[in-house]
Amino acid sequence: MLPICYLNSLHLYHTIRPSGRNKNKRKKGNLVNSAQQCSITIALTLCFTISFHFHHETTHTPSMASDADGGTFLSTDFRNEAEEVVDQTATAHELCLPHRRHCLSLMDDTAASRWVISFSDEFRHHKKFKLEPDSIAIHDGGGSSTHGSTSLSLSRSSSSDSLSTGFRAHIWTYNQRYVAAEAVEEAAAAIINAEESAAEEDASADGMRLLHLLVACAEAVACRDRSHASILLSELRANALVLGSSFQRVASCFVQGLADRLALVQPLGYVGFGLPMMSRADHSSERKKKDEALNLVYEIYPHIQFGHFVANSSILEVFEGENSVHVLDLGMAFGLPYGHQWRSLIESLAECPNRQLLRVTGIGLSVNRYRLMGEKLKSHAEEFGVQVEVLAVEGNLENLRPQDIKLHDGEALVITSIFQMHGVVKESRGALTSVLRMIYDLSPKALVLVEQDSNHNGPFFLGRFMEALHYYSAIFDSLDAMLPKYDTRRAKIEQFYFAEEIKNIVSCEGMARVERHERVDQWRRRMSRAGFQAAPIKVMAQAKQWIGKFKASESYTVVEEKGCLVLGWKSKPIVAASCWKC
Repeated sequence: MLPICYLNSLHLYHTIRPSGRNKNKRKKGNLVNSAQQCSITIALTLCFTISFHFHHETTHTPSMASDADGGTFLSTDFRNEAEEVVDQTATAHELCLPHRRHCLSLMDDTAASRWVISFSDEFRHHKKFKLEPDSIAIHDGGGSSTHGSTSLSLSRSSSSDSLSTGFRAHIWTYNQRYVAAEAVEEAAAAIINAEESAAEEDASADGMRLLHLLVACAEAVACRDRSHASILLSELRANALVLGSSFQRVASCFVQGLADRLALVQPLGYVGFGLPMMSRADHSSERKKKDEALNLVYEIYPHIQFGHFVANSSILEVFEGENSVHVLDLGMAFGLPYGHQWRSLIESLAECPNRQLLRVTGIGLSVNRYRLMGEKLKSHAEEFGVQVEVLAVEGNLENLRPQDIKLHDGEALVITSIFQMHGVVKESRGALTSVLRMIYDLSPKALVLVEQDSNHNGPFFLGRFMEALHYYSAIFDSLDAMLPKYDTRRAKIEQFYFAEEIKNIVSCEGMARVERHERVDQWRRRMSRAGFQAAPIKVMAQAKQWIGKFKASESYTVVEEKGCLVLGWKSKPIVAASCWKC
């Protein structure tokens, strides 16, 4: 059976082994692990050395009481000496405190009142004595004992002092080794932390250098300096990685736009830029990729759902005083074949006590596609007991006329424009004015306008470029927090949805540039000039609760600004929703 000191040695090992503060940094190299292993080895060696010699002495000296010269019994004086040594060692290092308790518990054993310790070879040659506080007890073979004189204790005190000195040196040596190993560990951690700080500084420096390259290339393209712009583009392509950091990824999209713009640069005096024409097969393939990316954006990124949430809230508010509501959708639902917005609205209407009639008219070019969606919506509405009628008008906003909308007597009209109105904005401003006048003539009870809250329609290219770079950097940063680095869904969203917007803003001019986003203040002035009045949106609390269902929702912000709701990422405005009435 193992002696109790062996078990205490194991407990001491688990007590003084190095802490786990570096276990989360295993990937930083083997230097810290080596220091930890060294610390554990020193502690374990000390523990097992004491326990082994204890076990050796107790097993090979079964009857120490009968051997007057073969056993070493430490008296109370030596226990005090050992306690003093342990106290000094514990003061040098706090990790030795548990060991001291176990040592004292062993020395206080009332049954034996002694502690047997074996030291190295240089101490084994010393004659072993029995030490008692006042006298020396010598046991004979029959178990009787006699008392010698006090002079014998004094003659053997020198041997006890040498044992005490050896014990002190033994403990001090192992303690010094342990302290040295800990110093190595701390030095290794300091080196690793310094390397991490240097890596972060290098990444920040690389980002700044990439930003300077982008701005310099944009200036060269604006000046139509082909040679200089081509050199900068080559360097940018090597640093703006599609699967890199969030800024590298957004930079890669702007590099594509700059390259397209440079390829279409004409000599001075030529007006207008446009993308080259694609074949029918290429257009079909690109259309599929864009549709897939749009659906992924709707499922993962909150800005489209935010617009639908505000629009449905306004529609339900109109339903409170009406039995029939007609919703005119200006085109967003054409890219979402599953009718997400209307499914959510139907489910909300099913909770109302009165069964109202919902009629939806969509404006767009893919009429057959919209009709198929309408059939699915009718089946979905029947399950909830809601009456739904879906219509489609083939065309675009610029060609829309009031007579194209089939309105019934007694029904209230609600118009929703989700990321559609900015496509009507032109240099002449005449097209947007006509569309707003037509909408005003329809006298809707509510017009819900949702647009990107950024100025990408300035008169100067460099100004638009910098504004777009700031805006889409925030979007890519939010995608970085919502999806893993190598997630294919994020790559599709970035390359086939947001990259298309970026390239249109950067590379196109004239009629080809349709991504003409403007700030909410500009839209507020335009709507006021067209005769509309702002209607406050009363779903601020619900909107904050709604945004909580998205990943990384703590970084999204929803604020009210002059009656409008603005969705932002880390206080950077992304989308603004407003409601208007005639």
